[in-house]
Amino acid sequence: MHPERVEKWAKRLLLAEQDRSPIPPLTEQEPGVTVEEAYQIQLALIHRKLAAGDGIVGHKIGLTSRPMQEMMGVREPDYGHLLKSMQYPSGVPVKHPLLQPRVEAEIAFVLKKELKGPGLGLHDVLQATEYVVPAIEIVDSRIENWRIRLPDTVADNASSGCFVLGNRPTRVTDAGLERVGMVLYENGEMVQTGTGAAVLGHPAMGVAWLANKLAEFGTILQPGHVVLSGAISAAVTVKAGAWYTASFGRLGFVDTQVLTREAAE
Repeated sequence: MHPERVEKWAKRLLLAEQDRSPIPPLTEQEPGVTVEEAYQIQLALIHRKLAAGDGIVGHKIGLTSRPMQEMMGVREPDYGHLLKSMQYPSGVPVKHPLLQPRVEAEIAFVLKKELKGPGLGLHDVLQATEYVVPAIEIVDSRIENWRIRLPDTVADNASSGCFVLGNRPTRVTDAGLERVGMVLYENGEMVQTGTGAAVLGHPAMGVAWLANKLAEFGTILQPGHVVLSGAISAAVTVKAGAWYTASFGRLGFVDTQVLTREAAE
């Protein structure tokens, strides 16, 4: 894809977010667009946000479950960037330019050492992790009615919205992450359950995949950065104004309220 078209799509996605007005799928308007070209669009989009004063605080991993990969016709996850403007603390209402948000519960890794692929595995990730915390990711799409194929979600920063981190850090040596259970509540009513093993058998495997994938682009995961390791259960369509709580047993919980568009403004 010509650089001018990459920039065109980055600008369109950014305007769709700012105006809260979704656009038709990239894959319908650019037949034959590749995943590699979609990552170029994602990077151009992020560069625009950085130029406006935002900052990178980590990365997110998507499509970690086998059903989602089969639905998208892929054999590996995808990734997006986490920005400072996207991060919220637990217990605080989310005021973010969301269009059609969904809630996912995840385990977030906070790194103490850099992770530089390729060839990394589970134990490399655990050794590089300062701590883990429960997280809620509010995924979103600038594509009309979530009519996405893989290049659509990749270009759209892996369908990122914003994210909320819990406030009780746990050392990975104490966590048993693959066995951790999660219950997601909407206004106190249980809506989803899952375990850490739902993410590639162990959430750290998602982080290892990310570090190895980013090595292809010369990117290294940095100390202090957050990595959202992938959804533990299916996403839940947001009810505006609802409170969402993800309880992770001994890891603690994270909660947030997703405001209506009018309240967010």
